[in-house]
Amino acid sequence: MHIRGDHTQLVVGGRLDVRSAADARAALHTAVDSGSGDLVLDLAALDSWDATGLGVIMGAHRRAGRQGRRLVLRDVPPQMWRVLVATRLHRILTIEGGGTLPARILTKP
Repeated sequence: MHIRGDHTQLVVGGRLDVRSAADARAALHTAVDSGSGDLVLDLAALDSWDATGLGVIMGAHRRAGRQGRRLVLRDVPPQMWRVLVATRLHRILTIEGGGTLPARILTKP
């Protein structure tokens, strides 16, 4: 897993899972704590996440909210969209592009 960026936008790539959760949590908390306004997470390069990784995202979402900020997910890969929809978290998280389910998810391959 790798995260690069600053307090307004982070690019998350690789796997966000139990092995990378502590590093990801630290990077997200630092970004949330050191900025203002929206914090955008670009997930286009994210290969996968597990329940722990999703928990890190939700923790950052809550932390941002407590500080008057908004965590915004951008370019969510299709497999991650499916997880967000299955868990109904797409209704809670802010997802760039209106937060609606992309048509590509509605059709089976």
